[in-house]
Amino acid sequence: MKQKKSWKFKLFIGLAIFLLIIAVGFFVFASFYYKAQSYAEDHLQSDSEVTVENEKELVFEPTSNKKNIGFIFYQGAKVEAEAYAPMAKELAKEGYTVVIPHLPLKMAIFSPDRADKVIRKHPEITTWAIGGHSLGGVTASDYALRHDKIAALVLLASYPGSHTDLSETSVDVLSIWASRDEVADAKAIKAAKASMPSDAKFLEIKGGNHAGFGDYGEQKGDGKATISNEEQMTQTTTAILELLDRLK
Repeated sequence: MKQKKSWKFKLFIGLAIFLLIIAVGFFVFASFYYKAQSYAEDHLQSDSEVTVENEKELVFEPTSNKKNIGFIFYQGAKVEAEAYAPMAKELAKEGYTVVIPHLPLKMAIFSPDRADKVIRKHPEITTWAIGGHSLGGVTASDYALRHDKIAALVLLASYPGSHTDLSETSVDVLSIWASRDEVADAKAIKAAKASMPSDAKFLEIKGGNHAGFGDYGEQKGDGKATISNEEQMTQTTTAILELLDRLK
């Protein structure tokens, strides 16, 4: 009997240690993330054209010429929402409300329907686009498929998951990738055309890389960009603005 109890006790201790190791490992993993750099931080201040609110959501709201079109953006995995401030503020200057939710552990997969709260909070906006960078784009794609309120989808270095087929929807899709991106799979991005509407637009940014869609420093495993982050974000913003303008 004592041997049986001893065996069970050892099993319990072993399992407890195993779970503790997993918990510590996950904590270490979650505690590391990419932080917004100075160029992004410069765009976090309100001015005469855009009001910036940074609480549960990072909101960029135009002070005048406000349109009834909004853009929800899901950050890349383990990247601060603030890193995408340059893009968001430039879009807001043109009259579009942009919301970047602060997601759990900075990963959209842990709160895929976070956009629901954003939409409820802004009843004055009648038309919505959603987008995301990298893993954030995967989650945004799934949300666009499941919600009729979404009129457009923007993918930055991203593509829909294998079970997300948008080919029969009326969603206006813009997919942007960078030629020197060594994090995202360029072949998978291009192959995703099969799961997109026939009029989906695909745009390659020459000389850009994965991290260049935001301002958060170098990303592990990424290629070396031959253009600046500022230039890549400017090209990206211009393309997104063209998409939003079509939704009027």
